[in-house]
Amino acid sequence: MMRKYIFLLLTLPFLLLGCNETNKQTEEVNVETTDIVTNNVATEKEAVVLKDYGAEPLVLNIDDYTLSNTNFRTTLWTGKNLQVTLMSIPVGGEVGLELHSDIDQFLRLEAGQGRVLMGDSKENLDFIRDAKEDFAIFVPAGKWHNVINTGDEPMKIYSIYAPKEHPHGTIHIDKEASDADHDH
Repeated sequence: MMRKYIFLLLTLPFLLLGCNETNKQTEEVNVETTDIVTNNVATEKEAVVLKDYGAEPLVLNIDDYTLSNTNFRTTLWTGKNLQVTLMSIPVGGEVGLELHSDIDQFLRLEAGQGRVLMGDSKENLDFIRDAKEDFAIFVPAGKWHNVINTGDEPMKIYSIYAPKEHPHGTIHIDKEASDADHDH
């Protein structure tokens, strides 16, 4: 019996030390995991500030920004080779028939619905499709195109131009302001 007691007394410190090291390692891993989660997951909604953020690094919720925009066009980000704009097209309104000779364009509908028209000339818009929320529209350079709001709510779109199309900071409150600013 005495041998078992002595053995237990001699090995107990090593067992306790080993357990403490295991707990310490577990705590460090949990702290690192907590830090990663805390640093990479937004816990609060950020305020939407509609402006052109220029060519600075940026991470934001594009859905929130697109749905918050009430201007016909708001330039959100302008880089050297790419630009993002937000659009709000009123019921019965349209983006406007336009042609970008050297610019590819991507549009995504975040809300509403519309009719997409494209073609090789403004007199022959033979590509006609309907689009709704969550649909993407791809416009190759050199195609005439228009998107008409056919729904009963404002159509909310974000658009990506490559290369950029509008000057840094462009805001068009309505289509008339857009038309006055440039001729398509």
